[in-house]
Amino acid sequence: MDELKKLIREVPDFPKPGINFYDITTLLKQPEGLRKTVDALAAEFEGMKIDTVVGIEARGFIFAPALAYHLNAGFVPVRKPKKLPAETVSISYDLEYGQDTLQIHRDAIGDGHRVIIADDLLATGGTARAVVDLVEGLGGKVEGLVFVVELEFLPGRKKLEGYDVRSLIKYQS
Repeated sequence: MDELKKLIREVPDFPKPGINFYDITTLLKQPEGLRKTVDALAAEFEGMKIDTVVGIEARGFIFAPALAYHLNAGFVPVRKPKKLPAETVSISYDLEYGQDTLQIHRDAIGDGHRVIIADDLLATGGTARAVVDLVEGLGGKVEGLVFVVELEFLPGRKKLEGYDVRSLIKYQS
């Protein structure tokens, strides 16, 4: 994964002083980098029977459909409020700087559906935990969560204890 890590641009002091932003757009624009990332995500769950891959708005939408394609599964988006046209289920959760809300179609996940949750980044874990709660609230079984990048110096994994959490590229500081 060091090869992929080299394709990620680090932007110092964004979005505020003292924060390093890991910009995956430089990875995505490289055909080989994108291909290797999607293939590596799919390899994490190869051989497992997965019904649905859930992608979290917005950057999770980049990876989740490709992962679903590789795993012969469906894709379900989790979105910000008022973006989905049919009946939804919502969850509000705390962020380090306030609150946010996510929604999923009420009929998106069935009882016992085996689900993988995919996103670009695992940081504090609040968003991912909220999506786990949405999926389970609809009767789904979370088989795993997968992220392109994990910031190991933040407590994301702690909020996801008891779940199979995988990440391709890790930053320790």
